Amino acid sequence: MKKIWIVAVAVILVIALAACGGNKGSAPSAPAPGPGGSPGNSAPAGGGGGPSTTQPLVVGFIYIGTINDGGYTQSQHQATMALQKALGDKVKCIWLENIDDTNSQAAQDAAKQLIDQGATVVIGTSFGFGDGLFQMAQSGNYNNIKFLHFSGSNINDTNFGNYFGAMEEPRYLSGIIAGMQTKSNKIGYVAAYPNTEVQIGINALALGAQSVNPNATVSVVYINSWYDPAQEKAAAEALLSQGCDVIAQHSDTPGPMLAAAAAGKLGIGYDLDNSQLDGLQDSYLTAPIWHQETYLIPAVTAMINGTWKPESYYGNMADGMVALAPLTKNVTPEAKAKVEQVEAQIKAGNFPIFKGPIYDNQGNEVVKDGQTLDRAAIWTTNYLVKGVTAAQ
Repeated sequence: MKKIWIVAVAVILVIALAACGGNKGSAPSAPAPGPGGSPGNSAPAGGGGGPSTTQPLVVGFIYIGTINDGGYTQSQHQATMALQKALGDKVKCIWLENIDDTNSQAAQDAAKQLIDQGATVVIGTSFGFGDGLFQMAQSGNYNNIKFLHFSGSNINDTNFGNYFGAMEEPRYLSGIIAGMQTKSNKIGYVAAYPNTEVQIGINALALGAQSVNPNATVSVVYINSWYDPAQEKAAAEALLSQGCDVIAQHSDTPGPMLAAAAAGKLGIGYDLDNSQLDGLQDSYLTAPIWHQETYLIPAVTAMINGTWKPESYYGNMADGMVALAPLTKNVTPEAKAKVEQVEAQIKAGNFPIFKGPIYDNQGNEVVKDGQTLDRAAIWTTNYLVKGVTAAQ
């Protein structure tokens, strides 16, 4: 009788344990430490919609910096949170921070971690992640994974798309402000790399400044990194020492603006509205910024609905993908009025940023009088415009 009782208890325990572990394989695993040294993270589903009986689409983001860096990655993460809020229980967003974008293997390792956590969509948010992720997409080993890449041009017909925007539009507007408010006619620009994307931004700002101040010049320092807080600040300090009294940037942190503020000069940021950052109240003007949720929400919705197809999306100010952050009290009424006038024309499609004649800084005519550059032509830029000097 004792043996029968023992067997009965064992059977009950087996049944109970099986019930507790039901459907374990369909749920994403707990976040694991990322290859950049930071933990994997996720946002709880919620916001839009009610309770769901189906598993959410898990979307994994690879970040170059931290989600509170005060600039690029924080801006990216705001879009992630907007996506989570908009789609609610239909989506679960997870991410890894501090991933080296100079190392394709680091990008692939991060993607594999996200996939191990349940992600069937992987989004690389920095330029350097593109090639590594594209290799995965093309390998045939990840045909069930959808990949998106911010700022690159890789694309295929099945599972890899890219998205970006006409940042030259708000850059031009910020240049108008810089050109109208510089007293020395010297604008400083802290830049990441001497590549096409960065040169487009430099040229747009310079053309905007020169449209209202023909004597305005732009001095550029390249730091050869997207994310290096110390170098960003040091580069700005070097430009200030040369007499620049407005500092702009294409780098990831508020370092250049903080350097400008410390010197009693003006700053134009990038990626994020930093008007509330301590120390910038009397120096910060505005910033060209991203609203990537404008693309991400409809793209991920299409994935959920099974209608998504890879594309090369390029948003603009009219559709809200890019914008100029609200102008602060440090912007003069005259500059504000001019920006509002030109911004309305840009949004109406009546103000192309790159319209000839345009000369490079060697005196060559690179855009003929009356010629307007379209997206494809803009992205062949390999020069800096007249009035711009650059140093490594």
